[in-house]
Amino acid sequence: MTNRLKQAELATWIGIILNGLLAIMKGIVGWMAGSRALIADAAHSASDVAGSIAVLAGIRTAQKPPDKDHPYGHGKAENVATIIVGILLIIVGVEIVVSSSKALFGGIPVAPKGIALVAIIISIVIKELLFQYKARLAKKINSSALLAEAWHHRSDALSSIAAFIGVLGAVVGQHFNYPFLMYLDPLAGVLVSLIVIKVGYSLAKESSLIVMEQVLDVENTRPFIETVKKINGVKRVDELLARTHGHYIVIDIKVSVDPTLSVEKGHSISKEVKKVLLTKHSDIKRVFVHINPYQPRPLPSDLVDDGSLVK
Repeated sequence: MTNRLKQAELATWIGIILNGLLAIMKGIVGWMAGSRALIADAAHSASDVAGSIAVLAGIRTAQKPPDKDHPYGHGKAENVATIIVGILLIIVGVEIVVSSSKALFGGIPVAPKGIALVAIIISIVIKELLFQYKARLAKKINSSALLAEAWHHRSDALSSIAAFIGVLGAVVGQHFNYPFLMYLDPLAGVLVSLIVIKVGYSLAKESSLIVMEQVLDVENTRPFIETVKKINGVKRVDELLARTHGHYIVIDIKVSVDPTLSVEKGHSISKEVKKVLLTKHSDIKRVFVHINPYQPRPLPSDLVDDGSLVK
């Protein structure tokens, strides 16, 4: 097991255990205190557990070496796990909207008990600590799935803050006989759900682009091109396509060499291109090189309107 996998698994297991405990605590206290916002927050933490399990499976699968059916490796398993986390967040968010809206429009709600505030404060502190820990580790080991899980924790902390405001307002409203303040608890439930849905959509969208093999833009590929242009024997970089494959990058590159070279020499240059890219750019893990015979490119005056050569 690689050090990267060990760190990611440890972080994920910590999240699973703490989220499980938080979900149970908030669920029980929310039911005892009669707080819609806290029960919604408990559901959010429960979705964190399911999401963490998906992330754990994705991280483990992503570490598998390339095989016959997956010649590019299994790196995208992390992105698939991220999409699952995003979808779970959206589903949970919609459910919270429905339940909180029913309470919001069903007459003057009953204010929750003050114990709900204690549970929410504990949740905010733990979730923010989890976010800081996992976000830093995700950037260190370049894991999109772990970063998604970190933002899942941050969204839970934000939703807990919304729940805290709602519960506090409802408690104050009941104590000082301000009925309109008692609507803050279910209103906070709706706000929590919107935060959850937004985070889920953003995570799923970003990972979907990677799964659909969107290539890196010119700005991000320029360093790779500059590296190859310096290699002895490479006359021109004809094309370079780079795409993320989970936590690493896969390169497809076409380079031109002297057309009079032997096949063996051309193959030697292609091996050097691959070696240099892998050595100088640690985020690249796969390189596929195609050798073209060098031909000077035609001047603009030699082209017709459709871009073809003038015969």
